[in-house]
Amino acid sequence: MYQTSYESVLQDLIDQLVRLPAVGPKGAQRIAYYLLEAEREDVEALATSLLAVKDRLSVCQICFNTAEGERCKICRDDSRDPQVLCVVEEPKDVIAIERTREFAGRYHVLGGVLDPMRGIGPDQLHIKALFSRLADGSVTEVILATDPNTEGEATAAYLGRQLATIGVAVTRLASGLPMGGDLELADEVTLGRAFAGRRRIDE
Repeated sequence: MYQTSYESVLQDLIDQLVRLPAVGPKGAQRIAYYLLEAEREDVEALATSLLAVKDRLSVCQICFNTAEGERCKICRDDSRDPQVLCVVEEPKDVIAIERTREFAGRYHVLGGVLDPMRGIGPDQLHIKALFSRLADGSVTEVILATDPNTEGEATAAYLGRQLATIGVAVTRLASGLPMGGDLELADEVTLGRAFAGRRRIDE
């Protein structure tokens, strides 16, 4: 951990902050001093929100998105099109796609990507649950929206081959997303165009 001559309680806070994604030692220091100078009510509100996330949020029993209860907000929304299913890697990708306002269907979160080097195969992802959702034939299109990197492309290719056996239309987001990129980092216009230009991959 990043060490310096801070008071121990402040050092403990910086050590915890630096463990967060995209927060380096200098960023952790700035956040720590911001919290130190903030009003107590604001810090308490932040602490309450952090604990509420751990206590009240879970995984949607249908799509594996983040949920407050048994079903997520999208799965509870009867206005969403149940015939179109968008498959993503993580819940953060759902948020990225929702920002585009281009998609009105439902989602299925895999919980990662295929990565044999790390021991992640089909059984470690929510792939069986995906096919269970498709079993009744109500879904007519599956959009594969994994990240355009090596693991994401490999996962999309694997799913495309498997889905081809059940007769559902399978599409992949169009070009415009840079190879090696992440959906959550794409701007709304680029991601929206990728949705509008998605292509069949099972033909």
